[in-house]
Amino acid sequence: MASKKGVRNTITVECTECRTNTDKRTNGVSRYTTSKNRRNTTARLEIKKYCRHCNTHTIHKEIK
Repeated sequence: MASKKGVRNTITVECTECRTNTDKRTNGVSRYTTSKNRRNTTARLEIKKYCRHCNTHTIHKEIK
């Protein structure tokens, strides 16, 4: 039997400011894991979340 893949995927979102900001509080890149419905949301996800390294709320984009 074939295994069911499911509709929800686990994805990783990464801070967009950490790559370009040199004045951040600490070194590193903020990453979160979350899930999304691949049928309803086919485009890359963008969420505003807290970044520990930038010390503010920034946009986190889905990475591969």
